[in-house]
Amino acid sequence: MRWVTYEAGEGIRTGVIDGEAVQGLAAGTTLESLLASGSLAEAGEDARRAPVEVRGLDEVRLLAPLRRPPSVRDGLCFLEHLRGCYRALGRHGDLDPVWSQSPAFYFANADAIVGPYDDVPIAPGSAMFDLELEVGAVIGRGGRDLHPDRAEEHIIGYTLYNDWTARDHQVVDMAKGIGMAKSKDSAITLGPALVTVDELESYRRDGRLALELSATVNGEELTRGTLDQVDWTFGELLAYISRGTDLPPGSVIGSGTVPRGCLLEHVDTAELADFKRWLQPGDVVSLRGEGLGETQQTVTQGIDVIPLRPAG
Repeated sequence: MRWVTYEAGEGIRTGVIDGEAVQGLAAGTTLESLLASGSLAEAGEDARRAPVEVRGLDEVRLLAPLRRPPSVRDGLCFLEHLRGCYRALGRHGDLDPVWSQSPAFYFANADAIVGPYDDVPIAPGSAMFDLELEVGAVIGRGGRDLHPDRAEEHIIGYTLYNDWTARDHQVVDMAKGIGMAKSKDSAITLGPALVTVDELESYRRDGRLALELSATVNGEELTRGTLDQVDWTFGELLAYISRGTDLPPGSVIGSGTVPRGCLLEHVDTAELADFKRWLQPGDVVSLRGEGLGETQQTVTQGIDVIPLRPAG
């Protein structure tokens, strides 16, 4: 099923896509609540058999399928993306062995989620705003201490994920050394739908989902790749994330960026600030995923920053 959250002038609703229509459930139903109660499949059958309303896709505005999930974590499953970022920063040579010993992830801001067609303001004070092409896995059955060979069984579906990043703020975050903060705090795009795993089985190759993924800026393709290029699978990432902690239903886990799926990897100047392709107001960013659909968003002007006094 292709689950969506939508607005059609009478409040926010949840439903499933059937052809060119959305078959909606009762007002007040959310994907978060259906996942928490374990009733997503039953609700999907209700939506198909006896929808509360039916609307054409052209009559609704699609929102993020999960607007406020219980948690969001973003992994780094494509090590070639990391190598590309390091090259842009003038760092060459082999990766530190720690990157091959366990997956990496950080906690992202669930309150920053935006829909697949929403405008995205540049992060306050940023002059180096970037996109990141990713896939988000959504947990259907919770668990902890998952086994890497079976952890993917806990995934209910997938969605496109854009990890908007302020690269100049990221330089500050990295200098402080306690993890991602304001660089990753302004927006995360999910959508246009939560596509359940059964809908995507035809794209599986040698046990991995081989979804073709691409990103464009103003119609110019930035990158194209496939999800099965990952060095760390979702099963391995979920096993690592769930060590000693609960992973509740509705949690969203990002794959990390498809190689060359961000502007940073295309930097061709000695100084990051001299790069001319950082996102500007009016730029249109689109992500596409085989079986997942497409997002299309316009970048807008961000707000001015209120200065803080120096400490100490």
